Amino acid sequence: MQLNTQPNSSRIACLQGVRAADVVVLILGPDYGFVPAGSAISATHQEYREARGTTPILAFIQQGIDAQPEQRAFIDEVQAWEGGLFRRGFNDVTDLHEAITQSLHDYIVATATGPVDQEDLITKATALIPAERQNQHSATILELAIVGGPVQQILRPIEIENPALGEEVQQQALFGENRLLDRTKGSVVGLDGSDLVIRQDRGGSIRLTEKGAVAFRLPLEDTEANDRMSGFSGLLIIEEIVRERLQSALGYAAATLERIDSTQRLTHLGVAVFISGSEYRTWKTRAQQSSMGGCFHMGMGQSERIPISTVIRRAALRMDRTPLIEDLLVPLRRQFSER
Repeated sequence: MQLNTQPNSSRIACLQGVRAADVVVLILGPDYGFVPAGSAISATHQEYREARGTTPILAFIQQGIDAQPEQRAFIDEVQAWEGGLFRRGFNDVTDLHEAITQSLHDYIVATATGPVDQEDLITKATALIPAERQNQHSATILELAIVGGPVQQILRPIEIENPALGEEVQQQALFGENRLLDRTKGSVVGLDGSDLVIRQDRGGSIRLTEKGAVAFRLPLEDTEANDRMSGFSGLLIIEEIVRERLQSALGYAAATLERIDSTQRLTHLGVAVFISGSEYRTWKTRAQQSSMGGCFHMGMGQSERIPISTVIRRAALRMDRTPLIEDLLVPLRRQFSER
């Protein structure tokens, strides 16, 4: 709810106040509120939509209420939107006061960050991708690394050694919304130096560092095509599989960062992606794969391929994941043009 003390308060003045605000505090109780003439939504709802996508919003939703139908729809809209939004529930006025005070403190801490060296983020993200060992018979692996900045300590050594953290990231990788690992295979959680690593035998792996960096190694095997093409599918890179792996890994990284850095000290992310073990592979969509029948043309090998990299604001990992995937996928595809 944006409070406006101008003597001639109006819809225009309120919306202008939202545009000028550094942060908007939105408080949602059971009542939908006043709907101005000529509008289909309430004044508060208009202010929320004006702020969404341009101004950080601290949303506080009263718990255990019987909301009006319009208000319930408004609350559902707020809860469904992930970008640029901090949400907390509250029960009474005292609870609300504490929640607003704490959230404003967290917001100030999150935004009071130092400068970000974008080239350094890309260098550090690229360094987390293993050097490629070209081999016609090696598995094709999607290598993805995400490094946060300003670079700083996010997890203390005792935190990264905590078995509860290892179990949590393992469970999310196996059974979470952004599942990455094969549930039919065993997985091992342990330390590699100061990094927490989840590994599967001849499968994927996830690495988490004390500075909040996350690195993934995810197989790109197409098990469905193996049956149709007698194993030759291992020499194909299927675009839809690459897209699915990127979607899951970026979603997993977003959730992990919220878990370990909820006050958002890391404001920017360096992202690097590479497909290893891909010599002699050919890039196809599923439609192109289906049209091949039993025919297969082996690629002629790759040279001078380097990781695709970019720097994004951290919020883009949640708000603009689809454009980010395209910005990574298209340059990857170009590295496997027809030869």
